[in-house]
Amino acid sequence: MKQLSELVDDLEIKFFKVNQKLQVLKNENEILSQHIEQSSKELSKYKKEIESLQQMNADLKMTNALLGSEENKKETKLKINSIIRDINYCIAQLAE
Repeated sequence: MKQLSELVDDLEIKFFKVNQKLQVLKNENEILSQHIEQSSKELSKYKKEIESLQQMNADLKMTNALLGSEENKKETKLKINSIIRDINYCIAQLAE
């Protein structure tokens, strides 16, 4: 009988330890889930910021090209020619 009682006591102790470990792991899992969610939000924020900066960069390049900066003379001439063609097309459409 004593052996059975000792086995039951050992099982209770082991169960208690396993249960404690389970609670610790659940808490760690919750903390990690919150960290993942926060990281995902930050990543999304940074992606939007990168897209915004890329758009600003493209706008600045276009502005420099239209203003005729030395390094963008060819692009500026091509853009002006394109605008002139568009204007001529509009004038031709109005004349019809």
